[in-house]
Amino acid sequence: MTRVAGIDCGTNSIRLLVADVDLEAGTLTDLDRRMEVVRLGQGVDRTGRIAPEALERTLDASRRYAQRCEELGVEHIRFVATSASRDAENRQDFVDGVVGALGVAPEVISGHEEAELSFRGATGVLAGKHAGPFLVVDLGGGSTELVLGTTSVVAAHSMDVGCVRMTERHLAGDPHTPEQIAAAGADIEAALDAAARDVPLGRTATLVGLAGTVTTVTAHALDLDAYDPHVIDGSVLPVDRVLRSCRELLVMSRAKRERLPFMHPGRVDVIGAGALVWSSVVTRVRTEVARSGGNLRTVVTSEHDILDGITWSAAERATDRV
Repeated sequence: MTRVAGIDCGTNSIRLLVADVDLEAGTLTDLDRRMEVVRLGQGVDRTGRIAPEALERTLDASRRYAQRCEELGVEHIRFVATSASRDAENRQDFVDGVVGALGVAPEVISGHEEAELSFRGATGVLAGKHAGPFLVVDLGGGSTELVLGTTSVVAAHSMDVGCVRMTERHLAGDPHTPEQIAAAGADIEAALDAAARDVPLGRTATLVGLAGTVTTVTAHALDLDAYDPHVIDGSVLPVDRVLRSCRELLVMSRAKRERLPFMHPGRVDVIGAGALVWSSVVTRVRTEVARSGGNLRTVVTSEHDILDGITWSAAERATDRV
């Protein structure tokens, strides 16, 4: 048993998972799982740089995570940074700040490795519950990963569309106007066209959605009185119900979204764009599956994602060093 921590620093949020991992038994036991919205990707799509205030928010959270890891006796930490820090001209400031806060260097991983970690984290708990191949979709703030496979990755593609990027680029209105939605939708469809050339979407047997946008859409579809990860994790919803939930969140005013009891304050501004990305993906996959002679009836939501994959890999590295 190895006690490790995985940290996933994305465009919108930074998350920590401290867990006891038994590689021989294939078990990962949560000790602490937490998330803070720091919006590291604020303005990166427009300026090409991480904003000073966004960097400071992220480093403040990193220092809190370092303290928690020390309290729990973590043996090894792996810190993975994704889209925003990959794209920023001043990413070295981010790297130096994280080393100072945590004592470990952040790994600015490629979209391909991001996809592999997401697949591993999600499918580790799906074996035997659903049929493969799985199409795992990790919808983040700056990018969206599509990964197809059953026991390992067969094909993957990283799209430069996400809830923060689409909000900043197109969806400034409150509520979003039809013209804004159409412009964002065109970007997403173009990205899906490229993704479909790399990933045979029609082979999907089980569509699995990950990350905050998808879990929030699911909470809305389930009409939850509060955000409950135990109810959301593993939920299986009809495709039409998912699409209806996406449409409602997309056209909703900011004030109404803010009053939803399951809505994290940091997602209020970006959930409309995230819902548009997710509905576009679900619709495209259903269409491609139908063209291949199948019928995609349901969508699975998982609370297990890239963070779990990072933590598994942290345990493997810690074992290798012994």
